[in-house]
Amino acid sequence: MAHMARYASTRTGLTRVLERRIDNWAKRARRSGDRDTINAQVAAAKAMIDPIVVKLVAVGVIDDVGFAASRSRRLTREGHSGRAVQAHLAAKGVPPAIARAAVVPDAEREFGACLVAAKKRRLGPFGAGITPELKRREMATLARGGFGERVVRELFALSREEAEEKLIEWRNKVD
Repeated sequence: MAHMARYASTRTGLTRVLERRIDNWAKRARRSGDRDTINAQVAAAKAMIDPIVVKLVAVGVIDDVGFAASRSRRLTREGHSGRAVQAHLAAKGVPPAIARAAVVPDAEREFGACLVAAKKRRLGPFGAGITPELKRREMATLARGGFGERVVRELFALSREEAEEKLIEWRNKVD
């Protein structure tokens, strides 16, 4: 419960945390105790994980849908592409259907996230100056971040003032 009070989690995430804590306890306990007894305690503790997780889901402490929606909004505001958000949610154990529902394909949302990412990393219109080689490298950086070619080209077509204006406008809509 202390973990859940401090961190948002998914079913899979909580299961991983509990298993890891049991394994860490067992490793320390095996140094000084009877291995057979400790192995039996580990098996009993791991058998209790699923019922505990089911109870926490039933009372609403764990909500994969809410977790995915909240994390998706936060990561988008921080400048992560839809693809990067889906990858993050998958790594956290969110089922694929829930992750797809949380990351609704929206051109405006993707462009806004691209603006934030470019501003953070001083790319494109937020950079110092653009040579053809630097432009290619910066575009590749954003592409590796999961942003599509159309979005990246649209960003690089803006002047710094236009990009700042669009970023402020997008942040006002999102917040």
